Amino acid sequence: MKDLLAALAAVGAILWLAAPAHAAGRGPAIRHVLVISIDGLHATDLQHYLAAHPHSALATLAADGVRYADAHATVPADSFPGLLGMMTGGTPAVTGVYFDVSYDRDLAGSEADCKLGRQGTRVAFDEAADGRDRRTLDPARLPHRPGSCAPVYPHDYLRTNTVFNVVHDAGGHTAWIDKHPVYEILDGPDGHGIDDLYTPEIGGDYEGSTAAPQDHITGSIQRTEHYDSLKADALLNQIDGWTHDHAARAPVPALFGMNMQAVNVAQKLAGYVDARGAPTPGLTDALAHCDTLLGRMRQALQQRGLLDSTLFVVTAKHGNAPIDQRLLRHVEKKALAQAVAAAAPHGLAQLTADQGALVWLHDRTEAARVAAALRAAPASLGIRKVIAGADAARYFGAGGNDSRTPDLVVIPQPGFIYGKSDDRKLAEHGGFDDDDTHVALLLSNPQLPRRGQSLTMPVSTTQLAPTMLVALGLPAQRLQAVRALQTPVLPELVWDRP
Repeated sequence: MKDLLAALAAVGAILWLAAPAHAAGRGPAIRHVLVISIDGLHATDLQHYLAAHPHSALATLAADGVRYADAHATVPADSFPGLLGMMTGGTPAVTGVYFDVSYDRDLAGSEADCKLGRQGTRVAFDEAADGRDRRTLDPARLPHRPGSCAPVYPHDYLRTNTVFNVVHDAGGHTAWIDKHPVYEILDGPDGHGIDDLYTPEIGGDYEGSTAAPQDHITGSIQRTEHYDSLKADALLNQIDGWTHDHAARAPVPALFGMNMQAVNVAQKLAGYVDARGAPTPGLTDALAHCDTLLGRMRQALQQRGLLDSTLFVVTAKHGNAPIDQRLLRHVEKKALAQAVAAAAPHGLAQLTADQGALVWLHDRTEAARVAAALRAAPASLGIRKVIAGADAARYFGAGGNDSRTPDLVVIPQPGFIYGKSDDRKLAEHGGFDDDDTHVALLLSNPQLPRRGQSLTMPVSTTQLAPTMLVALGLPAQRLQAVRALQTPVLPELVWDRP
């Protein structure tokens, strides 16, 4: 069977390579797109690093690339909506995914609830959905669909297809590497978008045993760097023509990539020197480690003769806030929940809070009363703005009857983080301000005609999805979210055809 799969993969690779990629005279012939999300990487982080390290791998990629200095991720700036924006071209209103932990009024919390006709459940697509082996998902921990009472996997939950679906359906080999098993969501609604998915769990220690939080991977910048290296080694196997685990031969993916976590962790544990974003030594070390991994990838592509045919993308699912440590304030999430409960006793269905908050109520008609209470809440809660009811749906561009749209959006004062009372993080994501959303975006290829330039027009990371497809010679309109929102390709590139 393994030999048969290898033969089929080889045939697919031949068909992919034989397909025309571009109209004559329209830029470099791109056969591969490699996407690296350095989670947390702000545009200013990239700018500082390039200035301080002119001979780095990132500087080499920038010299061969185009930087978008005013790129913004989707809101709320969390990993799931951020990554899905990049890979579908859509916002949460279209993908149906507002956060990794959210709420759905139409689903049941368990098979038992489903059989009893109970609907409305918390949807937790984070490490809480892991099975005991921490490599797969536990169906019992997933929401269930009324009628069939079948578990709803993350890819089932996604309402739109992904770039992986489009490339896979066109005969291209696809791969992705990320931090939780729930990232199988990128498989898309048909469940077959990614040929080689690798998702080692970051939410614990390396052995998968129960460890104290300070001993988790993310409790240390160095441990997180080691974790990033583990995933980068798997990606290097893919560049070298193997599966991520080096178990079998495979085509070099037409679309592949991974996320890196060291910068994200360093922003939380070490932070910044000043409001301009000068990095602390810990953050500098994390950036340098990411740079080393990028250099290894670029070198591997060059050694395989793939550099000229690969579009290298460096960006981030989200930023982290605040950059200015003087603004930092921690507010206990329970205090926010109590303020909601005071206005609507037993009315809170789900509160998702980090660098901002989303609120779902059992009774949507109570939204206006809860919003008034939150607006009148003590200054200690740090609430700057509350968007409620139909205004919340309009804020996201969603329909008023969507079963997943939050009833309230709470936007705090800059620097306020909702979490645990003993939280010592210096930054967090999931919010709505520039520190959360203003991310790095670099597209690199040695044959780009505008390489070395930094462009200042505002763009969204959702524009990556159609851009990647057009670069590979595939119609962007095959993406459902692109059709729904008319998401354009990134400007000033040679692939700016419809």
